[in-house]
Amino acid sequence: MIELRHVSKRYKRGGQLVPVLHDLSLCVARGEFLALMGPSGSGKSTLLNLIAGIDRPDSGEILIDGQDIARMNESELARWRAQHVGFIFQFYNLIPVLTAFENVALPLQLTSLSEAAKKARVLKALTMVGLADRLDHTPSELSGGQQQRVAIARALITDPSIIVADEPTGDLDRQSAHDILVMLSGLNREMGKTILMVTHDPKAAEHALRIVHLEKGQLEAGIAAVPLTPAASVAPTQKTDAHF
Repeated sequence: MIELRHVSKRYKRGGQLVPVLHDLSLCVARGEFLALMGPSGSGKSTLLNLIAGIDRPDSGEILIDGQDIARMNESELARWRAQHVGFIFQFYNLIPVLTAFENVALPLQLTSLSEAAKKARVLKALTMVGLADRLDHTPSELSGGQQQRVAIARALITDPSIIVADEPTGDLDRQSAHDILVMLSGLNREMGKTILMVTHDPKAAEHALRIVHLEKGQLEAGIAAVPLTPAASVAPTQKTDAHF
């Protein structure tokens, strides 16, 4: 589903160009749950942002279902992101003055769905993450784990094929982190979502089907792909009734 071919990325820092990713190639199968690990500055978040279409490579190809998103213009890329990618961040990125319902509904504002259809989707998404009784609560009235559940519901609301999660448990206590990781595993296993998760936590990475290690912008030789369970080679069962 996802194929990176000889991707390189540099950033300007002052008057210098700082290399972040160098000639990196990677394949991710449909329905994988992939963890990206590596030390700070290794290029994990940059790689995630490139796959999600948030950033562009300096060279190389990023093929999603055979389509090179690196060649899209800005409007094409924005439209592609809205249709195909759900985002989960470490600090939730919820709008403080909006309720859980309103935060989850935001990605639907640019769609042609009727108001009734939008409401039904939001209710279903919040029910899926166990927050049907918190619709009218603002982020300040929710725990960290509940806020992240709202963020997951928001990521799911457009029924994306890819979910990118950047340190999704980094700001949570251990029990809340475990609950969120179990939820992500369920989305992968039961809904067939392809998930790419950046994490520095080996315990969090254990929930993925495969780990990719980055070191100084390159995949570490010999351990680029580490299947953790026999299920890594088996496509997850998709339940059509779980989709929106």
